[in-house]
Amino acid sequence: KHLQERRQDGAAEGSARQQEMEKSRPLWDNPVQFVFACISYAVGLGNVWRFPYLCQMYGGGGFLIPYFIMLIVEGMPLLYMELAVGQRMRQGSIGAWKIISPYLCGVGVASVVVSFFLSMYYNVINAWAFWYLFHSFQDPLPWATCPLNSNRTGYEEECEKTSSTQYFWYRQTLNISPSLEVSGAVQWEQALCLTLAWLVVYLCILRGTESTGKVVYVTASLPYCVLIIYLIRGLTLHGAVNGLIYMFTPKLEQLSNPKTWISAATQIFFSLGLGFGSLIAFASYNEPSNNCERHAIIVSLINSATSIFASIVTFSIYGFKATFNYESCINKVILLLLNAFDLEEGSLTADNLNEMKDYLMATHPQEYAQLLPQLKNCSLEAELDTAVQGTGLAFIVYSEAIKNMEVSQLYSVLYFVMLLMLGIGSMLGNTAAILTPLTDSKVIATRFPKEVISGVVCFINCIIGLIFTMEAGNYWFDIFNDYAATLSLLLIVLVETIAVCYIYGLRRFEKDLHTMIGRKLNWYWKVMWAFASPLLIISLFIFYLTDYILTGTLQYQAWDGTQGQLVTKDYPGYALAVIGLLVASSTMCIPLGALVTFVRKRLKRERVSTVA
Repeated sequence: KHLQERRQDGAAEGSARQQEMEKSRPLWDNPVQFVFACISYAVGLGNVWRFPYLCQMYGGGGFLIPYFIMLIVEGMPLLYMELAVGQRMRQGSIGAWKIISPYLCGVGVASVVVSFFLSMYYNVINAWAFWYLFHSFQDPLPWATCPLNSNRTGYEEECEKTSSTQYFWYRQTLNISPSLEVSGAVQWEQALCLTLAWLVVYLCILRGTESTGKVVYVTASLPYCVLIIYLIRGLTLHGAVNGLIYMFTPKLEQLSNPKTWISAATQIFFSLGLGFGSLIAFASYNEPSNNCERHAIIVSLINSATSIFASIVTFSIYGFKATFNYESCINKVILLLLNAFDLEEGSLTADNLNEMKDYLMATHPQEYAQLLPQLKNCSLEAELDTAVQGTGLAFIVYSEAIKNMEVSQLYSVLYFVMLLMLGIGSMLGNTAAILTPLTDSKVIATRFPKEVISGVVCFINCIIGLIFTMEAGNYWFDIFNDYAATLSLLLIVLVETIAVCYIYGLRRFEKDLHTMIGRKLNWYWKVMWAFASPLLIISLFIFYLTDYILTGTLQYQAWDGTQGQLVTKDYPGYALAVIGLLVASSTMCIPLGALVTFVRKRLKRERVSTVA
């Protein structure tokens, strides 16, 4: 009887403490502000630089078929689940999963660890965007032409072997080393830009939802304004239609390629930001009666529509770039033939180029054979087929297109401001995933004000992030980008889904949702949560593990300045150790959290039995 009374007193005390925390918890000013925060977080750089690449690689318009199927089967249900968990438990990721089951505290810790890794390297992109933005006010743009060599007798040899945009990125921005083994020094310009990027993030999160809630209106809406401007400009560019035809021409044969479906599922998964704990953190500041179902549908549809919209803009500019390069190639070949064979100007045009080549090869075989190594095989299709994603698309392809536009400085400023808004919006979600569990902790929150906690997190991330500003920093960036989150997030979301459906109980969760949104849960959500989504996540997990095993040696792309191109190299042993540590440090939090909870409960039970 004594033990039973103690348990009841403890439960009542815990319930009273939770109610007190809920009353004192800050809230969004209104539901619209919450939606803007989710859109600002979910709509990020992946919509601009990864989705167009996937369309290019996997069937053009045909890629939209598996993409929307995965949105319905995976994206929308999992987004709704995370928003509902955060809103119901009114805690960050650690506290929310601990309420569902004390043995699941490691799931929240894993989310925090992954978000910490992401914040470490993601803000470097904002630093690069600041760097390019500052240089966008120059006339001409610094990446428009190759710089002169030290003797001022010609252009830099490395730049002549590649292009002015690639040279500006790899040499003047990154000052990249030839391999991962050559670490080099910290680039002070990039370090200053990184410090500025973290200062901006700190000012945005300084007072929690009070400051973040105002910022998201800008970070969520401004990118759309810039995209609309770019859409109008892009559609009027010469050759834009070539890019749009390339994008919307469906290659249905790609639907039989398993990688097409895997890529669609992966894009949906990471584009919505599932598993990081950011969505749970944002939803925890909602009113308990907020309609999180409606908001999950709105956010997921807007995110997907933005990807398609950004792709239209990207492919119109991509078509302009490809057409410009193709016509420049044709003109060089024409000029070479005119000079070599003393042909009259106007006798050789793009229309009769192939006929004239055949004629010259037949009438002047020796001269033509000598000239052949200098003749380029110009192809518009080959230009359009060149697939680029990530930083290559954002900082090289777009920069090359911008430099050939009229009033290039204006479009450059607009573009890099847009990148900054997208990057900062995502960073607000990433930092919220770290800060919310910390401010929820009574031990930390009672000792330190919110501003100090935010400042310490930003400072630590900034100091560690200096690794990515070294000469080999871009290689470390790729390691973190490729391996810090992929497998970890799949495991985290899989455990989350199993926890909600089979530990907390789907019927119990259904009752909670009925209390919050005022109506019964649709059968669609229950089927997706209980069966479809977990099976899909398991399939993705198996695919990635199999791919890593079959690939064997992990490799990376290193910049060879002597050749002016990227070369493939194997990761050294210590890099493989870091990759393993990145994956293990987050995934191991889940079983370790359960083990620690079990040991604590066992010790507590033994103490109670001893007292009794």
